[in-house]
Amino acid sequence: MKHKLSHSGKEQAVPPDDTIPAVLPVLPLRDVVMFPTTQYPVMVGRVSSLRAATYAMDRHRMVFLCAQKSSLTEEPGKEDVYWEGTVGRISQIQKLPNGLMKILVEGIAQGTVTSFLPNAEFLEAEVSVLDVPVEHTHELDALLHRVTTLFTEYAELNGNLPEDALVGYERLTEVKPRIYYVASQIVQSVEVKQNILRQQTLKEQLYELARILASELEVMKIEKDIDLKVHEGIHRAQKKFLLQEQIRVLQDELGSDEVVPPELAKLKQQIDDAKLPPEVMEKAMEEFSKLRKTPPQSPEFGVSRNYLDWMVAVPWDKRTEDNLNIDHVKRILDEDHFGLEKPKDRILEHIAVLNLVKEIRGQILCFVGPPGVGKTSLGKSIARALGRKFVRISLGGVRDEAEIHGHRRTYIGSMPGKVIQSMRRAGVVNPVILMDEVDKMAMDFRGDPASALLEVLDPEQNSSFNDHYLDVDYDLSRVMFITTANVRYNIPLPLQDRMEMIELPGYLEYDKVEIAKRHIIPKQIKEHGLTDEMISFETKALQKIIQQYTREAGVRNLEREIASVCRKVAKDIVFSRQKNGKKQKHASVAVDEKRVEAYLGVPKFREKRADRRDRVGSVIGLAWTSVGGDILNVDVTIMDGAEKLTLTGQLGDVMKESAQAALSYIRSNAKRLKVPPAFYSKKEIHIHLPEGAIPKDGPSAGVTMAMAMISAASGRPAHNDVAMTGEITLRGNILPIGGLNEKLLAAQRNGIRTVLIPKENEKDLAEIQAKVMEGLTIVPVATIMDALPYVFGPERGSKSSRR
Repeated sequence: MKHKLSHSGKEQAVPPDDTIPAVLPVLPLRDVVMFPTTQYPVMVGRVSSLRAATYAMDRHRMVFLCAQKSSLTEEPGKEDVYWEGTVGRISQIQKLPNGLMKILVEGIAQGTVTSFLPNAEFLEAEVSVLDVPVEHTHELDALLHRVTTLFTEYAELNGNLPEDALVGYERLTEVKPRIYYVASQIVQSVEVKQNILRQQTLKEQLYELARILASELEVMKIEKDIDLKVHEGIHRAQKKFLLQEQIRVLQDELGSDEVVPPELAKLKQQIDDAKLPPEVMEKAMEEFSKLRKTPPQSPEFGVSRNYLDWMVAVPWDKRTEDNLNIDHVKRILDEDHFGLEKPKDRILEHIAVLNLVKEIRGQILCFVGPPGVGKTSLGKSIARALGRKFVRISLGGVRDEAEIHGHRRTYIGSMPGKVIQSMRRAGVVNPVILMDEVDKMAMDFRGDPASALLEVLDPEQNSSFNDHYLDVDYDLSRVMFITTANVRYNIPLPLQDRMEMIELPGYLEYDKVEIAKRHIIPKQIKEHGLTDEMISFETKALQKIIQQYTREAGVRNLEREIASVCRKVAKDIVFSRQKNGKKQKHASVAVDEKRVEAYLGVPKFREKRADRRDRVGSVIGLAWTSVGGDILNVDVTIMDGAEKLTLTGQLGDVMKESAQAALSYIRSNAKRLKVPPAFYSKKEIHIHLPEGAIPKDGPSAGVTMAMAMISAASGRPAHNDVAMTGEITLRGNILPIGGLNEKLLAAQRNGIRTVLIPKENEKDLAEIQAKVMEGLTIVPVATIMDALPYVFGPERGSKSSRR
């Protein structure tokens, strides 16, 4: 037994070199797997590892080296290390000035931790040494030969291994040293290398080693192929560039510009065939000449190529022939739309003029009306009737001026604006371009697209429209522009000035029934796989759907409800066929009022009839919104309290100011209005407009609120079948309003008999259909005093007298 003095000066026993203690201090390694029969320098810096190394040096120089599961763990515990590792002997030790310790460890044997012992100073464990016997068999020899071949190929391909790696391997003669040498040389993760130590026999270790080497070789070969292809591509590109430069130099020397590279020959032919105007051709050839001299690898090559592609893709001369048969155009328009006489007449006038002059400019129409009345589809019908291409541009939410004028070519990813893009899609110089939702554009720091449209929609300017991307003048004068909007006052005035405004009012109930019969029902029957023999709609059923399941100026929701009925009928037919057999014919379904309620459920809207009783402080007004007209109930009550005016019902500022103006007029003219002079003294006046969840604004309810306050202050009930509309002044004058057609339609729909309108709106009655005014007594009034007899006149008798 050898003896050694410890650091304390006492002599301690050191076991022989071939004796391995059962309990060993544990040294966790970062990013390294230690194998037997190999030597590895270990830098020890942790306090616990320093204690473990010192403990081993004082006793038997033996340590157990195992890999950490995560290199980020600073003080690993038993859960943070792999339990398979290598028993090693410390052969050299060197203490460094910075407090670290560098030790050289020689791997002795493969081992596995059986249990960790409690030790507060360092990791200590009972280690079971794995003695793997070497049995030379043919399989083992073959595996070793395969590993040798793979490692030789691996060492040749991997440039990270030392040059003498193969020499060191060939010097080894035993199986174990060779296995562990190869395992230590492989550049792989800790987890992969750890799998080798998990194997219990040499054969299993050789199989695992062969698998790892084969996988690594496959990846390395793929990487080599990729590198080879990349280098070949670079070489080809360089060779092509050099040849092109040589050709360019020769052309410059010879003074020849006629030779065009094959990839640009097609583009040159497209430029020649595009029939460009002279100034545009000059610009295109200038750009083409620059493109020829630009290397394909240059970013400028792609910019110039895209520019020329756009230049030849936009139509410059190609056009469609207009169908000027006025009977044909009228038939197409009538086929596609019921009603809409005013816009139809305007299109027929346009066709008539074209028959006489063959060319007309400045046809820019703006269809204004509620959603669902057929503005967009009317634009399509106009294009179909004229035989022109149709393109739609959606302007809703557009905020960037470049959306109209395009981006300049200096920007990455620049492209023309929506107008030039639409011309490219159309492919002709005279399409019908529909600019949808022109009233819903916005503006921000990127510019005002509405201002950019001024040039497009101005007949005096659009013959030389300049897109920032193309940077040449483009003629838009042969395009028929049609714009659509829901609300006219949302369109900027300069833009309105450049368009011919055509109002498309909401449909009457009669119109909706006819539209459903002629267009919606045949379309939905076809789309749902039905036939006319399977389903039919009664007129009263359609009226019920219109009155109780939709509330709109157009027919969009009506179409949805009819589609819902068709789906339910289709479901019933399929169920019946599957139950009774496909050959049995299903009985035709006649959709009446009862079936409507069975299919669509409880009505969504109650019939909003005006209150049939005369009430004090309650007057009926008329409102106009972007979805049509409606009645507006105004209720006023006067109660004790502070002298103030309370307004509720989610009213806008303009409507609140109208109420203030009405109150001021009543207070200053109380005697003439037969109102107690002190009706407001120590009283609170509360004005409420029901359906408070719906925002309300506008000045046209001024006369209604004035009449409601007069009724509440004087105690006189207002007639229940009289509705009114008009803006008032402090002098009691009633000013004109908009949306008269929609308001009269709402009055007719809600059972109103008498409608008071501003005197200045009397001229507008000439343009309103007789069906809208049917059953209504329309009374133009100029002042509040003129309206009083109709609101508070003597009690009237039978309904027949109130016509």
